[in-house]
Amino acid sequence: MNPSARAFWLRSPGQGELRDVTLAAPAEGEVLVRSLYSGVSRGTETLVFRGGVPESQHDAMRAPFQEGAFPAPVKYGYLNVGVVEEGPAELIGRTVFCLYPHQTRYVVPVSAVTVVPERVPAARAVLAGTVETAVNALWDAAPLVGDRIAVVGGGMVGSSVAALLARFPGIRLQLVDADPARAKTAEALGVDFATPDEALDGCDLVVHASATEQGLTRALELLAPEGTVIELSWYGDRRVTLPLGEAFHSRRLTVRASQVGTVSPAARPGRGYAERMALALDLLADPALDALVTGESDFEELPGLMPRLASGELPALCHRIRYDAAV
Repeated sequence: MNPSARAFWLRSPGQGELRDVTLAAPAEGEVLVRSLYSGVSRGTETLVFRGGVPESQHDAMRAPFQEGAFPAPVKYGYLNVGVVEEGPAELIGRTVFCLYPHQTRYVVPVSAVTVVPERVPAARAVLAGTVETAVNALWDAAPLVGDRIAVVGGGMVGSSVAALLARFPGIRLQLVDADPARAKTAEALGVDFATPDEALDGCDLVVHASATEQGLTRALELLAPEGTVIELSWYGDRRVTLPLGEAFHSRRLTVRASQVGTVSPAARPGRGYAERMALALDLLADPALDALVTGESDFEELPGLMPRLASGELPALCHRIRYDAAV
């Protein structure tokens, strides 16, 4: 008998539902995974939930195990931690991370899962996809000892970048956000906090992750001459206006995009997707990163939860979904 499962689908923009799924038995080279936790990445997933993926980006924005198509119906998500129930003997019973949507059980190739190190709790490992984004951003940014750095936008991605930068020696670092409540997150990560008005300028490097026009404008203002903004925000179908007159040219500023879909060309030769994910999971041994998980709900609550996350009624960085009662 083939195993059954339930999955969260976006039925139409702004409306989600749980659907029954019949899984094929795992073939050779595949694993059957029972979900323990998944994570809602509030920025990208809520943009998908409201139907904000532009038609020109439908292919580029596909998640690895997405079903359906944008705007809907679509099964979307990429932060899943589970335990292997069937597959190669060396993986059975192991906790693994996979870029899989919100679903109680699933079958994927062995190559699609990464074993979670024993020192990393499964509940924290849902952050692996976001920490992987931060790793790639810092490969692109290439910060130097002694740099003056700001991270503008204290959401899930920005806070992950700040948490990794906090380990760099000799730098001046601030996490900048318009919401003073993000100061608590910064404190937990061991990072100085500032509102946009308080932020220190003269930065060699600014990582922007607020997904707002105002945030990107402020990021440019904080740069020293010859400084660089690494742009991590994705704006979906929204247009952004920037002050590229004024002193942008005379100060020789740079805005450079970073996107996790491609391994940074600045990475050491031979480092690919698997190595980048393994590094992200290894970095999650730091308990300070628990500060990025700001709420938890049962899988059955997802249809009612997503509208609240998308509207901002329920503030969140990463909202964790647990499956112990859903299997």
